[in-house]
Amino acid sequence: MRIHPLEPQLINQIAAGEVVERPASVLKELLENSLDAGSSKIEIDIEEGGQRLIRVRDNGHGIHRDDLALALSRHATSKIASLEDLERVVSLGFRGEALPSIASVSRLLVQSRSDDETSGWQVQGDGRERTADPEPVAHLPGTTIEVRDLFHNVPARRKFLRTENTEQKHLEGAIQRIALSRPDVELVVRRKRKVLYHLHPAQSEAQQLDRLKVLLGEPFAQQLIGFDHSAAGLRLYGWIAEPTFSRSQADLQFFFVNGRAVRDKLMAHAVRQAYQDVLYHGRYPAFVLYLELDPAVVDVNAHPAKHEVRFRESRLVHDFLFRTVHQVLADLRPAVAQPEPGPAHPLPASAYSSGQRHRQSGMPLQVNEQLSHYRRLHGSVPAAATAAVFEQAETQAEQQTVPPLGFALAQLKGIYILAENEQGLVLVDMHAAHERISYEHLKRSYQEDGIRSQPLLVPLTLAVSRAEADEAEQRQAWFATLGFEIDRHGPEQLLVRQVPALLSDVDIEVLVRDVLSDCHSHGHSRRIEETINELLSTMACHGSVRANRSLTSQEMNALLRDMERTERSGQCNHGRPTWVQIGLQELDALFLRGR
Repeated sequence: MRIHPLEPQLINQIAAGEVVERPASVLKELLENSLDAGSSKIEIDIEEGGQRLIRVRDNGHGIHRDDLALALSRHATSKIASLEDLERVVSLGFRGEALPSIASVSRLLVQSRSDDETSGWQVQGDGRERTADPEPVAHLPGTTIEVRDLFHNVPARRKFLRTENTEQKHLEGAIQRIALSRPDVELVVRRKRKVLYHLHPAQSEAQQLDRLKVLLGEPFAQQLIGFDHSAAGLRLYGWIAEPTFSRSQADLQFFFVNGRAVRDKLMAHAVRQAYQDVLYHGRYPAFVLYLELDPAVVDVNAHPAKHEVRFRESRLVHDFLFRTVHQVLADLRPAVAQPEPGPAHPLPASAYSSGQRHRQSGMPLQVNEQLSHYRRLHGSVPAAATAAVFEQAETQAEQQTVPPLGFALAQLKGIYILAENEQGLVLVDMHAAHERISYEHLKRSYQEDGIRSQPLLVPLTLAVSRAEADEAEQRQAWFATLGFEIDRHGPEQLLVRQVPALLSDVDIEVLVRDVLSDCHSHGHSRRIEETINELLSTMACHGSVRANRSLTSQEMNALLRDMERTERSGQCNHGRPTWVQIGLQELDALFLRGR
């Protein structure tokens, strides 16, 4: 066949294959247009999983009568006008493909009234270039877009749609992401004319948490840690769930970049690494994270459906995300146990630095006796640590305060420590708690003493690709800081001459290859540190107190105080919780008190 131009409607239907995957794709595009129009309230009507009807009504600035027909033509938009605008996109939509693509596979009706008009106008679209002149219609300021009979003219696409309930779940997922991205916008969602939910604007912290409860469930909202951190022109804020609230799949992970919901592998990798030390194997963290940065350093035009973004400084973004989330998790310890979920707004520096202290009537602490038992439990400890224990115990003895984990009452079955604090009963898994304490102590010691390297008797020769050899050569100094000496021995060959002494029994070839693969994919790798930490974790596990070992009250209290000072002490090295709080209200409920 000779080369020939395609019909406009066929062009739009081909474009619709990229934009309109299913009804949820249509709803996403319409909602993003409403947000770009400055809407503060959006109403959504859905019938038959969106296949029969999707209607979106907003109170935005509307579309002018003279622009209605243009809005249904390809590559016509009010959101960008030049290449400079494309390089700094701040709107959710910008290509001008959504409406004509949707019109080509449905019966589309657009009704709108701009702020400076006294009446509304409507126009219908079918995917063709020529559109009939707008007709007058009664309409409030804003826009209503009605999509009926989706894929009525593309039977092959309609066959791929799932059941109504399945498509409805995808629609609700699209609404969920929009609602999370803009908590200040009111949303009313109706299915078959019945209100599914009505989300009011959320301005305060309490209102935002109420919206999270509706969208993501009460259990998730009760396990949140709020934070806000800025550095190097980047700002990360939002909520992460405590490690004990992990998931069997990545279904409660929400990323927003400059207000745009994205699925980004680099961001997911950074957060997953931050949880590495506190999450049970095979489990996934839950979070709602918002990243803000200069629009000029992020490309939002990397995917037809705008699900993915590309960062100019990907290494910087990855490290910023990792270090921020890693530190938030490290600061979560019994001294700040069970914090109220924080706001997704700037927090005072002291928000997660110290726990509440409460008075208690006389319970004297025998400081010297406690220290002697502490030494028996932990072996020799640094003088600074001994001084810290002495000082804290002496202060508590003087002030008669109740520390966050309280004071030990008894030991149960040689496994659990029962303690009393101001809130009620504390149960501690003594082996899991001591394992975390020992692990963190080993990590600190290893970092302070530096990495000791061990030369290989016979250098290890690795056959690699040219790209991997280039990567290793560029990162030779970085490998050296981790205890490796790796030289390039040819275009596609590496020589490993020296390795960290702690990794002498590890499969070095597999480790180096995996590290190079990570560096190529993510711009960085923490695989060496993670391998070292795994070995330290095993050492800590074997060196921790075992079940059925009887501890004195002083030894139990020493362990509780150590937990309060240790980072990540809420979970053992395998991600299991080390302690739980049972409040007086829960205890009263068990015995039907107050009824």
